[in-house]
Amino acid sequence: MRTPTLQYLYLQKPVTMVIIICIISVLPWIGLGDFSTKGEPREASVAVSMLETGNWVLPQAYANEFAYKPPMAHWLMAAFSYPQGYVSEFTSRLPSTIAFIILMGCTLVFFGRRIKFQQAFIATLLLLTCIEIHRAAMTTRVDMLLTTFIVLGLYQLFNWEDKLELKGLPIIVPILLGCAVLTKGPVGIILPLFVFGVYLLMLRKYSYLTIFKALLYMGISSLFLPMLWYIAAWKQGGNGFLNVVLAENFGRFFHINSPDINYDLGHENGVWYNFVTLAAGFIPWTIFFFFSIFGLKWQKKEHSFKEILKDTWTRILSMEKEKLFSLVALVCILFFYSIPSSKRSVYLMPAYPFIAIFLAQYALFITEYRTKVTRIFAAFLASVTAVVLIAIGLTMVGVINPVAIVSQYTDRLSTLAKVEAVSNMFSYSCGLTDCIVLVVLAALLTVLYQMFKKINIKILYATIALTFTINLLIDGVIMRGIRQNGSARPFAEQVMKEYPLMNENNMFVMNNLKEYRNLYGLNFYLGNRFHNFEQEMPDGGFLFATKDDMEKIIKNFEGQYTFSILTSSGRIIEEVGQPIILSCFVHDDYNE
Repeated sequence: MRTPTLQYLYLQKPVTMVIIICIISVLPWIGLGDFSTKGEPREASVAVSMLETGNWVLPQAYANEFAYKPPMAHWLMAAFSYPQGYVSEFTSRLPSTIAFIILMGCTLVFFGRRIKFQQAFIATLLLLTCIEIHRAAMTTRVDMLLTTFIVLGLYQLFNWEDKLELKGLPIIVPILLGCAVLTKGPVGIILPLFVFGVYLLMLRKYSYLTIFKALLYMGISSLFLPMLWYIAAWKQGGNGFLNVVLAENFGRFFHINSPDINYDLGHENGVWYNFVTLAAGFIPWTIFFFFSIFGLKWQKKEHSFKEILKDTWTRILSMEKEKLFSLVALVCILFFYSIPSSKRSVYLMPAYPFIAIFLAQYALFITEYRTKVTRIFAAFLASVTAVVLIAIGLTMVGVINPVAIVSQYTDRLSTLAKVEAVSNMFSYSCGLTDCIVLVVLAALLTVLYQMFKKINIKILYATIALTFTINLLIDGVIMRGIRQNGSARPFAEQVMKEYPLMNENNMFVMNNLKEYRNLYGLNFYLGNRFHNFEQEMPDGGFLFATKDDMEKIIKNFEGQYTFSILTSSGRIIEEVGQPIILSCFVHDDYNE
């Protein structure tokens, strides 16, 4: 923080500084690279349907399937896309990016006013550079938006108790929680009120009746906005919509599979999965805290286990309100998502800001009192970065061939294709790639310089800056190459050029996830025009399927349809892990 500009921003405009960092971190890169996973185009296609059909309540997204998730994220995608008239990768990822920027700014404001500012500032930096939050900020999914609404709702619930002592009913809280429900369902109300209720009990300040009334009033008022959509969607979708809503929101939580839906709820994992993914989600800072274990001095307690528990509980109850609220929030969120059989790493993201506060406090302690740990981690990260930069440089000048090296250890085609895509980004580098590599090199040299200066807090900041530039390298170069290589866009453009008879009425796919793979990326790049083959049983048309599914389809419909394979994507499409086949078909009765 030696330069006048950085010093001014840090001391006078810290929130502005964080927002600028967030913008540089994600906004320039969300438009780079096509969709290469199934989740992003699945969500983006809903926005496509909204713009094309004008149905903003329950649009059809994939092969006559209605969009079963609440539409807040899709409304925003469609709104951002409306001026240009179509949904792009940039406009579909923009809601997550804006939610990320708002969350980082509000987190710094909320904690910066209540705890040591440096601790809040470092917590925000750890949060915006950790892999899980950063990845979610650049993805066309609902998770970042949901996290922002829930966390901001929790901040406002804390203010309601802290400033008003549960008096009145602040309108901002029902709006935030209602928007959370409109993003992903009832969890948007249940989770934050569960956290807040436990926190009120821990305060030991209010009667049970007062707590119950506060939660009840807040819950009912938060349901008003989402119920308007649920009623309208039920009128359109009927019992089919209701069955999916119950399966998605309550079937997952209570381990119940519904026979009325044609897909498995999925993501079933054990309790330990949450802790493993939490550790993975905070990389690279998980490594830093792992190193710190060896720098701690452990003292054997002379007290019994019961006395230790009692002393720990007393300390928890005597914590500052902000820290107690954060502890309750992270424990309750982890507990809440340990109950359902369905577990994913993104479900835990509302806990990340509250975990980051404690990690920042611990990082400052380690930096001040266990000085070698900070230096060792900085040296480790610098060493890894230096090796990567050397490999990149050698690839740029043609000294090494990464594909040839990796092929000695694996013959998996998808892995080799990814390595080739990334190596091509450096072998045939552009100005953007060269600039990003130079920025990473500058951050690496800064870390090395600060290590010689031996001021530990500056080493910590320099290490955070190096992590920030590594994210730029991943987003601006590596992931761009991987996305381009695994995208279904080239195949979509190929078939539209070579088979002009294809239109919105004669393109078919299977939509039965228990039997076949869905082609969400191809559907998006062909304009969301797929129809359900099994549902419509047409006389003829064009059918898209993966290579394995095509063999199964020909066998299952033998004697009913005749299929003729026309072309193939040739290369592996990332979201399905194999090539996609285009065939034309005709019903045997119609053919006769």
